[in-house]
Amino acid sequence: MQEAQIVGKVKWRLIPFLFLCYILNYLDRTNVAIAALQMKGDLGFSDAVYAAGAGIFFLGYAVFEIPSNLILARVGARFWIARIMVTWGIISTCMMFVRTPPVFYTLRFLLGLAEAGFFPGILYYLSHWIPQRERAATSALFLTSTSLSGVIGSPLAGAILGMQGVSGLAGWQWVFLLEGIPSIICGFAVLWYLDDLPAAAGWLKPRERAWLTRRIGAEHDATRRAHDHSLLEALVHPRVWLLCILYFSIIISFYSMTFWTPLIVKSVSGLSNLLTGFVSALPFLAASIAMVLVGHHSDRSGERRWHLAVCTWSAALALLLAGLLPHAPAALTIAALCVAAAGIWSIMGPFWSLPTEFLTGTAAAGGIALINSIGNLGGFVGPSAMARAKALTGDFSGGFLLLAATLAVAGAIAAIGLRSARRKPAH
Repeated sequence: MQEAQIVGKVKWRLIPFLFLCYILNYLDRTNVAIAALQMKGDLGFSDAVYAAGAGIFFLGYAVFEIPSNLILARVGARFWIARIMVTWGIISTCMMFVRTPPVFYTLRFLLGLAEAGFFPGILYYLSHWIPQRERAATSALFLTSTSLSGVIGSPLAGAILGMQGVSGLAGWQWVFLLEGIPSIICGFAVLWYLDDLPAAAGWLKPRERAWLTRRIGAEHDATRRAHDHSLLEALVHPRVWLLCILYFSIIISFYSMTFWTPLIVKSVSGLSNLLTGFVSALPFLAASIAMVLVGHHSDRSGERRWHLAVCTWSAALALLLAGLLPHAPAALTIAALCVAAAGIWSIMGPFWSLPTEFLTGTAAAGGIALINSIGNLGGFVGPSAMARAKALTGDFSGGFLLLAATLAVAGAIAAIGLRSARRKPAH
């Protein structure tokens, strides 16, 4: 009973606030998807320019991901998360000044540099607050912010596009301005709200702080005894690189869906920008519900591998059907996007519980950052591959088939590779 009460108290204190922070993070990273409905035409950007700008974010992200997370582990999450949020908010706001492709590419690259370390830093931070057996459900709950940002962000940005001409600004400029400023404000709030470790948490009673510090410390000590890895060992560990490859295969589809869903919905439905924003929220709503259910089931059962494989293959099947039926009614294509999004996002909770099963301390900070860094390069590959496939086929069918293939491979890696990795000694 004591454990449930203390962990519940921690969750209620941390998760809603971190949830808000990550919604802002994801909005500023992906609001270009809705802004593109106007921005492409206003600035004369082709599909290739848009895809390159959307994807180049992840090159900047990859460059600074590991250094950022190592700095966080050294200086503390509270200060470093605040720094990350303020800088990305400023750069995201500056997106309103884009006029040419080079400026578009530069700001997106700088946005990636600024955001690097935020997500793995949060995971590392939570490993000091949440017991291991509850991390898949907690991570899934936290990560629903990525899907709910689509539920909130797509209609919101669609409505903001309607501010065309207000104060002499285009609607897409208002999107970047109004969605960038809250991140700056929230970044300063981090300094006041977060504590680096349970021992410093004044909102916990002394006995609660002592129990949580002992519990998390004991788990870290047990992991360290079983898998005593240095930072260098973590960065070259076979299982870390298997998770890198698996995550890369998943993220290709994750960000292809994120950046292209509004344009896909617009293409198949012919709706207005406002209605496109609302309909584009449906796949992310399905994802929000599914990922919480899957995360809880994975924690209750203690099973990760088949949760990953089944969710991945479900998404692959939905996209395969969408690719094989390019002239299907719009409702069918949108339904396929909903199933695909539910499968892809549901992977995240079970997946991100895996690294801290065999990594702790600096090794965990570096390993998580490496997995996220390599994996997120899929965010560069996926949107650009979708643009090329659309150019070749004239519609999105080729892109759907490509995403289905990468997800099928990811499912095989989860089903076969993780089983093999679990059998090997952790040296």
